[in-house]
Amino acid sequence: MESKIEQRNHSGLLVAAGILIGAGLLAGFVDGILLHEILQWHHMVTSVRPATNLTNLEANTLADGLFHLGTWTLTVIGGVLLWRAGGRDDVPWSPKIFGGSLLFGAGLFNFIEGIVDHQILGIHHVKPGPNQLAWDVGFLIFGAGLALVGWILLRSGQKES
Repeated sequence: MESKIEQRNHSGLLVAAGILIGAGLLAGFVDGILLHEILQWHHMVTSVRPATNLTNLEANTLADGLFHLGTWTLTVIGGVLLWRAGGRDDVPWSPKIFGGSLLFGAGLFNFIEGIVDHQILGIHHVKPGPNQLAWDVGFLIFGAGLALVGWILLRSGQKES
């Protein structure tokens, strides 16, 4: 009989894939597409270079593109890990493990990005202007909550497998 640590290690590729895909696809792409492009609430560096002229808009568009390149890279690496996990017989294919990993990765990405970009560096805010701190705090709470739900689901799946 295997120990709990040995059983947990079998799900490692699936967990890593889920975290990276969750961070890149669910968090990064949704943030970039929804908040940057569709709602146009902010770009990556609007607090440093307000998009009030063409030069600053170009700088923000470049920064957004680099952000999307980074999140795309996370998603591709996650896809490769998922592919590798699919070739292994010892990986427990659990919707709870993978789904929990996706939510955990998305929430963790949003929380870390919110702390670093919104609070520490101040390069942009979720929705600048009135109540911007409330929007930023709400984003942090959403990210932390998503990560917590993902962690609980992930642990539940690992205990079942």
